[in-house]
Amino acid sequence: MNFFTTLVTFENLHEVRRLCHWGPVIALTVIAVCTSMAIIDSIIWYWPLDTTGGSVNFIMLINWSVLILYNYFNAMFVGPGYIPLGWKPEKVEDTKYLQFCRMCQGYKAPRSHHCRKCNRCVMKMDHHCPWINNCCGHQNHAYFTSFLLLAPLGCSHAAFIFIMTMYTQLYERISFGWSTVKIDMSAVRRFQPIMPFSVPAFAATLFALGLALGTTIAVGMLFVIQMKVILRNKTSIEAWIEEKAKDRIQYYQTGEEFIFPYDLGRRWDNFRQVFTWSGSPVGDGIQWTIHAKCHQHTLTIEQLKQKADKRVRSIQYGVVEDYNGACCPLSKGLNTFFRTPCTEEPRIGLRRGETILATRGTKGNQSLGESVMTFMLISTSSRNW
Repeated sequence: MNFFTTLVTFENLHEVRRLCHWGPVIALTVIAVCTSMAIIDSIIWYWPLDTTGGSVNFIMLINWSVLILYNYFNAMFVGPGYIPLGWKPEKVEDTKYLQFCRMCQGYKAPRSHHCRKCNRCVMKMDHHCPWINNCCGHQNHAYFTSFLLLAPLGCSHAAFIFIMTMYTQLYERISFGWSTVKIDMSAVRRFQPIMPFSVPAFAATLFALGLALGTTIAVGMLFVIQMKVILRNKTSIEAWIEEKAKDRIQYYQTGEEFIFPYDLGRRWDNFRQVFTWSGSPVGDGIQWTIHAKCHQHTLTIEQLKQKADKRVRSIQYGVVEDYNGACCPLSKGLNTFFRTPCTEEPRIGLRRGETILATRGTKGNQSLGESVMTFMLISTSSRNW
């Protein structure tokens, strides 16, 4: 009873609410459909109690499911780790190298960024993932990446089972004519399976095969992207910051040499910063192992320079039409409606006569002052008043 009371705290119950979101609902539905159909088709195709191969196939299938769910739920509920509210560096003089977060009323530690969805500054933030309804960051990066690896492997195994089931069940039921192909699902097979393979079973297997192949391709691509940044000890955000640093140096011809401070050189050393035998990543989320030619605030200083540069390059525009911040404003015309950015980021409500600073635009929107849609696009990326 004490153990149960310890687990069920207010905070844990609050975390369970992360399941009530379209991302986890879709992800868990795909996992449930592929797993259940693979188990059923395994029984039809390769009964596990008859042969050693069937038993190995069935055990592997169950293992994929357990490992996928273990890493998925850990990525969701362990979370990325958050900077304490009101955090300040130990040395007061270091505050000049850091950005201040007005939402958390504290300074942003190196590698941390504020997430609008989580409403907290996240340690080593990579991105906010809607599929786990949480951020991918310092504490759960390994679990998230492991899930991205295991999901395609498990789906590939399930897809193989689906294909073999359909092949073995339809082989004796297909007859070929000169110009037709006939499938007789009522034909009696030489070896009757434990469970019947009817038309609904065929349709469900075909549907599950599509889900499995789609997941393998989509999630597999995400895994490759994540491994590229992990092997350089970066995050997706930091890769973007590094790219902007090179552009800034080239644009102003400053002659600076920007060295990414967290790339330790060897890929294996970078890999071990995220994946460890203990399951916990290296570091406390505030202090980091850095390159010999850098210091703890090399990246934060570059971020401050980019912020200053963004203010210099920003262009002032006047709002010529009211906009209430709606996601799909029908009242602004079909052009604006169909070009709404596909993002969960909040839109900024605007009033006629207000002034905004636009720091970036999009192709095809040359006249920023004439389209409310343009302000919607800008508001999803940056808000500068």
